[in-house]
Amino acid sequence: MKEQVSAIVLAAGQGKRMNSQVQKQFMLLQNKPVLYYSLKCFQECEEIQRIILVTGENEIEYCKKDIVDAYGFDKVTNVVAGGKERYDSVEQGLHCIEDGIVLIHDGARPFVTRDMILRSIEATRESGACTVGMPVKDTIKVVNEEGYGIQTPDRKTLWQIQTPQTFRVPVIKEAYVKMRSAEAVTITDDTMLVEYFSSIRAKVIEGDYCNIKITTPEDMVLAEAFLRQKQG
Repeated sequence: MKEQVSAIVLAAGQGKRMNSQVQKQFMLLQNKPVLYYSLKCFQECEEIQRIILVTGENEIEYCKKDIVDAYGFDKVTNVVAGGKERYDSVEQGLHCIEDGIVLIHDGARPFVTRDMILRSIEATRESGACTVGMPVKDTIKVVNEEGYGIQTPDRKTLWQIQTPQTFRVPVIKEAYVKMRSAEAVTITDDTMLVEYFSSIRAKVIEGDYCNIKITTPEDMVLAEAFLRQKQG
């Protein structure tokens, strides 16, 4: 029997840097919510069997009625409330999954592709954990608290990490259990969590420079341009 492949799509962020009363994942991109585009991609990918949508408690009914039902996303089996931090929201999604492989994706990244999803699943079957990302284009400088540059890492070794981030379910669940029983640690994404609490290292595969996360108003301008380009 083929292992189950699930996707957790995170749509609980507040988007404070967007300077908008509408949360970034619900802002309209060509008359559809930003969240629509990533859900559509997971819905149409044949390897994905179920989708868990994590959103704010006050947005659950809106997501069910105006997004999931309205667009026929029948692979969405659960719409659950997230938590205060990103990792709290991921954990709520993981409670809905028992085993198999899980892809964790930011709902504010509308340009995930079928190819990214399939390659992520394949890499996770081989290594246990995977993330998409892209090599950085600019020189990166480590800056101290006084604002002075103290180190310039070799750009050839640096990647900007995107989502989806993909794991065998027992691997990511065990990492969360260990995190909850450990002293406070600063965790910025799920691959970091797995690397911190296990011996597994995430395979990094190429995503796309278009796979941006909508964070600031300028990102909506870029997203509109990328979408027009995709549509020809």
